[in-house]
Amino acid sequence: MSGSDRNLITPKDPMTPQDQDFMRLALQHMREAGVVTKSGGPFGAVIVLDGKVLAVAGNSVMSDSDPTAHAEVNAIREACRKIGNPHIDGAVMYSSCEPCPMCYATAYWARVSKIFYAAGYPDYADLFDDANIAGDLLLPYGQRQVVMQQIMQPEAQKVWAEFRTVPDGARY
Repeated sequence: MSGSDRNLITPKDPMTPQDQDFMRLALQHMREAGVVTKSGGPFGAVIVLDGKVLAVAGNSVMSDSDPTAHAEVNAIREACRKIGNPHIDGAVMYSSCEPCPMCYATAYWARVSKIFYAAGYPDYADLFDDANIAGDLLLPYGQRQVVMQQIMQPEAQKVWAEFRTVPDGARY
């Protein structure tokens, strides 16, 4: 699905009873991860393609000791492995919460078409700083929380030049 095709699905599309069922599944995994097993924060996600569940996951940041093990990322990884492709064009993600910038970027790279979410940033701002991260990304590099500094650009450019000549190089 090209970038312009993504606009075919709009936020105004009606929610269906099936959408609610998929969100209930995400909310179950939210509770499982955050309250029952305490594998991570209370976040759950479901990936659906052509009306069928491809993947369901909860947050496992704590159990995996992995800050990237968010429910959405876990579900996208599972869905992509299941179909053997880094792209899940046309898939819909149901997330218990508004995706953080990392999860949104992962959905973008995986070519997820639409994201339904239940809780928004304000619902858990006292516990998780997702809105702060989103705001931080809007700042110039010199004003961001994590300092960024470019070094050794010419050496990196040489590798990019070499990669451009590889006929079967990964393109995604």
